[in-house]
Amino acid sequence: MTGLSASAGRCGTMPVHRRLLDTAPGYIATRADIEDFTFQECRRRRAEPPRVVRVPVVVHVVWHDEAQNISDDQVHSQITVLNADFRKRNADLTKVPQVWQSVVGDARVEFALATTDPNGAPTSGITRTRTGTTAFDTDDAVKSAATGGVDAWPAGTYLNIWACQLGGGVLGYAQFPGGPAATDGVVVLHSSFGTTGTAAAPFNGGRTTTHEVGHWLNLRHIWGDDGEGCGGDDFVADTPNQGGPNYGKPTWPTMSCQNGPDGDMFMNFMDYTDDDAMCCFTVGQAARMAACLAGPRASLAAGDADPPVDQRPTGDAAPPAALFRRWVHVREEDTPGVRVYRRADLPLPPARGRDGIEFHPDGTFVDLRPGPVDAPVGATGRWSADGDGCRLELTYPNGRAAACLHIVTVDENVLCLRPLAG
Repeated sequence: MTGLSASAGRCGTMPVHRRLLDTAPGYIATRADIEDFTFQECRRRRAEPPRVVRVPVVVHVVWHDEAQNISDDQVHSQITVLNADFRKRNADLTKVPQVWQSVVGDARVEFALATTDPNGAPTSGITRTRTGTTAFDTDDAVKSAATGGVDAWPAGTYLNIWACQLGGGVLGYAQFPGGPAATDGVVVLHSSFGTTGTAAAPFNGGRTTTHEVGHWLNLRHIWGDDGEGCGGDDFVADTPNQGGPNYGKPTWPTMSCQNGPDGDMFMNFMDYTDDDAMCCFTVGQAARMAACLAGPRASLAAGDADPPVDQRPTGDAAPPAALFRRWVHVREEDTPGVRVYRRADLPLPPARGRDGIEFHPDGTFVDLRPGPVDAPVGATGRWSADGDGCRLELTYPNGRAAACLHIVTVDENVLCLRPLAG
């Protein structure tokens, strides 16, 4: 353990877990069942990479002072960090020592702000609630309107994240799968959330939320939560044994529990180092998260559902601004009924004949199809949007049949489209 600081109590997940063990009926048995399932599922999936799962997110901004009412940009910056960290696309992966490069894991989990609320109405995926509470604790008061917070949206459909003022030096906490649905989700100190606005160094890299969402997906702290002993277990084989958390910015190798020559994996997201010192999950941790999404959180694996066509409102609306760029169809990531596209300027696995689409704010689009020697050939048409801006009609000037698409999710990096009946 290195660099002990005021952040010693930065994560409140284990105190919440212990409270639920003592007070929540059935929690002990449910957690045991989840761990049994996780063990079996990890063994079964050893040679089977999980499909990419897209989780709809609602961020509840709960504020007392005006500064705590964080901007939409700050919320979006956090979603961007989550998508980079959980897909092994963060730029700072170069900080992982060579000895562990082979075990860095892609969790194959992506996150997008919800586009539909529990009543089927369009939403930005962000709620805002003013509170009379100056600072919340880890007692879940922020998760209930009756105690100064805001109620969770259905836990089987959304990842609930509350961004608020926390007291006691806590940066965030999560509830492991298996707890009460009414309190399921993640709570993060507003000044440790995202990368802009009120986010303050050394926790302004969005990694507190990455850490807590790791817990929400059933990851333990890397040292196994036995204090500073060497007998704890995070139930992951490819993370080294470690004697308690690391803080600040350790230098490699930092050793404990006779784990030389390589020492502690302090750059793991499930340690306690500063945001700019942590940068990876492992393959074993990714397997645990995949098991969580195949078991206790399987209902979220379908992603953010769009309402039936006949329930969508009509009228002019603007699509999300993130739509307007060139996209490449990544067929290998498609899910039933949903096409997955990636930004054209991102590195993609080699593949022959990729199609794509490019949307422009002026109401035009270019449908890109593979041409000679795989060079894309474009057909230009016009798009129109109705309802909440997420239902698109594409028309072509050459008599080709129009197409209707629903934007399931879109952010700076990924676009998911569901073809609809006209």
